Amino acid sequence: MLPLIVENLRFTGQHGPIIKGVNFSLNDAGVTVVMGPNGAGKSVLLRLLHGLLKVNSGQILWNGTGLNEALRKRQSLLFQRPVLLRRSVLANLRFVLKQRHISADDETCLNLLSRVQLDHVAYRSARHLSGGEQQRLALARSLALKPEVLLMDEPAASLDPVSTKMIETIVRDQRANNTKVIFVTHDVSQAHRVADDVLFLHHGEVLEHTSASTFFEQPQSTQARQYLSGEIVV
Repeated sequence: MLPLIVENLRFTGQHGPIIKGVNFSLNDAGVTVVMGPNGAGKSVLLRLLHGLLKVNSGQILWNGTGLNEALRKRQSLLFQRPVLLRRSVLANLRFVLKQRHISADDETCLNLLSRVQLDHVAYRSARHLSGGEQQRLALARSLALKPEVLLMDEPAASLDPVSTKMIETIVRDQRANNTKVIFVTHDVSQAHRVADDVLFLHHGEVLEHTSASTFFEQPQSTQARQYLSGEIVV
């Protein structure tokens, strides 16, 4: 699906502009981390890239093509707070696979659950899982679709260390398998661990898009320097 080209992207919400003339491009597999203070537009940007929100102006081109349903099916978006069906862990996974006409036999599903260390709770109600386990199930559902682009919106926010480490390991595994990962996080340490490049947003504008090493060692904008030093950025 790459390259991704975003040109003069604008989106206005109920209370005013959120994304303000954003331009950037992504040409390689790897992990692009999207960072910025609260209200910067990070989550909205992910939803625009996946087509859950409609742009007001500008364009999003995946390999030269505007986003359509066929392209959306080659992506998967993992939300910060997963939405699970009122059924078993296994049934949650089966439902997603059947929607895409992918084999949903027990062996396939249990192998996916094993990858996120949930095979031992396969028949438990998904709603009774811990927060970290629910997010791991949501991740298993995303991986089941074998996406070429995996969009992740603060997937480890407030999770236990075991779940956080597992999610980061899977992100690195997906990168090794040439899946493009676009990963929103507010956690600077986590960004250090997983990022190949960093897109830094502030008030709906891209202030920096550089390699991770450049961003963390030599941020160019005052706002990025403040953000990395733990200051409040306004």
